[in-house]
Amino acid sequence: MAEREEQQRKGISRRGLFGAAGAAVATGVAGYAAHSVIATPESQASDSSGPVEFHGPHQAGIVTPAQDRLHFATFDVTAGKRDALVSLLKEWTAAAALITAGRDIGQYGAVNGPGEAPPEDTGEAVGLPPARLTLTIGFGPSLFVDAKGNDRFGLADRRPAALADLPHFIGDTLDPARSGGDIAIQACSDDPQVAVHAIRNLARIGFGTTAVRYSQLGFGRTSSTSRAQTTPRNLFGFKDGTNNLKLEDTAKLEQQLWVQPGDGPDWMTGGSYLVARRIRMTIETWDRTSLSEQETIVGRGKGTGAPLGKADEFDPIDFEAKGADGEYKVAKDSHVRLAHPQFNNGAELLRRGYNFVDGSDGLGRLNAGLFFLAYQRDPRKQFIPIQQQLSRSDVMNEYIRHVGSGIFACPGGVQAGSFWGEKLFA
Repeated sequence: MAEREEQQRKGISRRGLFGAAGAAVATGVAGYAAHSVIATPESQASDSSGPVEFHGPHQAGIVTPAQDRLHFATFDVTAGKRDALVSLLKEWTAAAALITAGRDIGQYGAVNGPGEAPPEDTGEAVGLPPARLTLTIGFGPSLFVDAKGNDRFGLADRRPAALADLPHFIGDTLDPARSGGDIAIQACSDDPQVAVHAIRNLARIGFGTTAVRYSQLGFGRTSSTSRAQTTPRNLFGFKDGTNNLKLEDTAKLEQQLWVQPGDGPDWMTGGSYLVARRIRMTIETWDRTSLSEQETIVGRGKGTGAPLGKADEFDPIDFEAKGADGEYKVAKDSHVRLAHPQFNNGAELLRRGYNFVDGSDGLGRLNAGLFFLAYQRDPRKQFIPIQQQLSRSDVMNEYIRHVGSGIFACPGGVQAGSFWGEKLFA
């Protein structure tokens, strides 16, 4: 009896105890339990089955070494009461602490509850390890003031100026059904079923308070967020994110990624701003383009990932170098040049996007591309001017279309006993 009561207090382990994970359980909010374990960036990058610390000064899932799989979802708040929203955020936080520790939700989990009631946990992750699951939350502009100008939750005066409405960029063909959302949750894991399980259960808990606006599955991370990781490839076959911000660049992260005191409202200090863009790639057209043309468009070699004119992927780019024909080796309208901080007032982004293939469209073409996710300190100085330049001049635009969009304010990390957005609602 005593053993069962203790198990209920801690939450139900999906696969017994996971080493230190089982021994480091601490009490969380709403009567649930939360996992706490210390792991280095190197161990997080190399261990594809263990847990990632949920609590901390920053939310997990931003500089965490990028996992291989994504389930991203945005939600519209359907309840009209502020208290209902706060209650949901508390319940989501408690559930997130358990799921990321590799535990079932609730006191009874998937299979130990009363037979007369629906299980507290949907159960598809039973037997699976935490698989480095991270859950990261962000709040969209419409949570503060909706499309009709209503301040539904008394948050209008708490909206950060940096949470700016994204302008229309040249070439945007946005689908409203794949854009926006009051709340975004990014689930990343090295096991796709663990990521899906997380979003599914948060959506289930939110029934009656929120509704899923859209969701996106992703695979094959398209950037590295740690020097312990190799650079992956996107669906164009090129290494992607060679010059991405890395978690080891601590001074640069303070400058480019984390919101600093005085940047805006205090509740965002330690947080970051997320821009999500669904980018459709015209794969079939790209596949009929010559190798040299592909490399000229990107500005890098397809095999090595090295800047054109250089030998190694991480060689510095010489934007002034010219070939025997007098032309720049890295063309003026190449993607790598236009996106480089040298031509964007030093602005950088921390990207952690994913490939997606959602079957085929009605014309037999792959419905595929890049689900672009980028974190930054201030989108007005980073993503927006960078994308304005790219949308005007990037020759790669012939092969891509931006079809979904969103911006979200991701607050700082959660401490034990706290909940997602607590300072926003204080």
